[in-house]
Amino acid sequence: MEVSNAFVVFMGMGTTFVGLTCIIFLTMLMGKIMRCFEKPAPPQAASAPTPAPAMPAAAADGVTEEVKVAILAALMQQPGFRMEDVRSIDIRRV
Repeated sequence: MEVSNAFVVFMGMGTTFVGLTCIIFLTMLMGKIMRCFEKPAPPQAASAPTPAPAMPAAAADGVTEEVKVAILAALMQQPGFRMEDVRSIDIRRV
Protein backbone atom coordinates (compact mmCIF):
# COMPACT_ATOMS: atom_id res chain seq x y z
CA MET A 1 0.00 0.00 0.00
CA GLU A 2 1.38 3.37 -1.00
CA VAL A 3 0.84 6.38 1.26
CA SER A 4 -0.07 9.62 -0.49
CA ASN A 5 1.87 12.82 0.03
CA ALA A 6 -1.22 14.64 1.30
CA PHE A 7 -1.73 12.01 4.01
CA VAL A 8 1.86 12.43 5.21
CA VAL A 9 1.53 16.23 5.27
CA PHE A 10 -1.76 16.24 7.19
CA MET A 11 -0.62 13.52 9.58
CA GLY A 12 2.55 15.50 10.37
CA MET A 13 0.66 18.76 10.84
CA GLY A 14 -1.97 17.05 13.00
CA THR A 15 0.62 15.37 15.18
CA THR A 16 2.45 18.66 15.66
CA PHE A 17 -0.79 20.49 16.51
CA VAL A 18 -1.82 17.86 19.07
CA GLY A 19 1.67 17.77 20.58
CA LEU A 20 1.91 21.54 20.98
CA THR A 21 -1.61 21.67 22.45
CA CYS A 22 -0.60 19.04 25.02
CA ILE A 23 2.50 21.06 25.93
CA ILE A 24 0.35 24.17 26.50
CA PHE A 25 -2.06 22.34 28.79
CA LEU A 26 0.73 20.58 30.68
CA THR A 27 2.47 23.92 31.25
CA MET A 28 -0.75 25.45 32.57
CA LEU A 29 -1.26 22.44 34.87
CA MET A 30 2.31 22.69 36.21
CA GLY A 31 1.78 26.40 36.88
CA LYS A 32 -1.31 25.64 38.95
CA ILE A 33 0.46 22.86 40.84
CA MET A 34 3.49 25.04 41.60
CA ARG A 35 1.26 27.90 42.73
CA CYS A 36 -0.14 25.60 45.46
CA PHE A 37 3.34 25.16 46.96
CA GLU A 38 4.15 28.89 47.14
CA LYS A 39 4.19 30.46 50.56
CA PRO A 40 1.91 33.47 50.90
CA ALA A 41 3.80 36.74 51.15
CA PRO A 42 3.67 38.36 54.59
CA PRO A 43 1.56 41.51 54.69
CA GLN A 44 3.61 44.68 54.58
CA ALA A 45 2.86 47.83 56.49
CA ALA A 46 1.56 50.70 54.42
CA SER A 47 4.43 53.00 53.61
CA ALA A 48 4.46 56.52 52.34
CA PRO A 49 4.30 56.74 48.56
CA THR A 50 7.69 57.20 46.99
CA PRO A 51 8.14 60.35 44.93
CA ALA A 52 8.40 59.95 41.19
CA PRO A 53 11.97 60.07 39.87
CA ALA A 54 12.92 63.42 38.45
CA MET A 55 13.22 63.70 34.70
CA PRO A 56 16.81 64.09 33.52
CA ALA A 57 17.70 67.67 32.91
CA ALA A 58 17.74 68.60 29.24
CA ALA A 59 20.38 70.92 27.91
CA ALA A 60 19.51 74.11 26.10
CA ASP A 61 19.20 72.17 22.84
CA GLY A 62 16.60 69.81 24.36
CA VAL A 63 18.73 66.64 24.15
CA THR A 64 19.42 64.81 27.42
CA GLU A 65 22.72 63.17 28.29
CA GLU A 66 21.13 59.71 28.02
CA VAL A 67 20.12 60.42 24.42
CA LYS A 68 23.62 61.63 23.58
CA VAL A 69 25.16 58.49 25.05
CA ALA A 70 22.70 56.31 23.10
CA ILE A 71 23.57 58.11 19.85
CA LEU A 72 27.30 57.64 20.45
CA ALA A 73 26.78 53.96 21.28
CA ALA A 74 24.88 53.49 18.02
CA LEU A 75 27.63 55.26 16.07
CA MET A 76 30.33 53.07 17.60
CA GLN A 77 28.51 49.98 16.27
CA GLN A 78 28.97 51.15 12.67
CA PRO A 79 31.73 49.41 10.73
CA GLY A 80 34.74 51.63 10.18
CA PHE A 81 33.82 54.13 12.92
CA ARG A 82 36.75 54.85 15.19
CA MET A 83 36.25 56.97 18.30
CA GLU A 84 39.93 57.97 18.13
CA ASP A 85 39.21 59.96 14.94
CA VAL A 86 36.53 62.09 16.67
CA ARG A 87 37.84 65.50 17.74
CA SER A 88 34.71 67.02 19.25
CA ILE A 89 31.15 65.94 19.82
CA ASP A 90 28.29 68.34 19.18
CA ILE A 91 24.85 66.71 19.10
CA ARG A 92 21.97 69.06 18.34
CA ARG A 93 18.30 68.53 17.66
CA VAL A 94 17.62 69.14 13.97
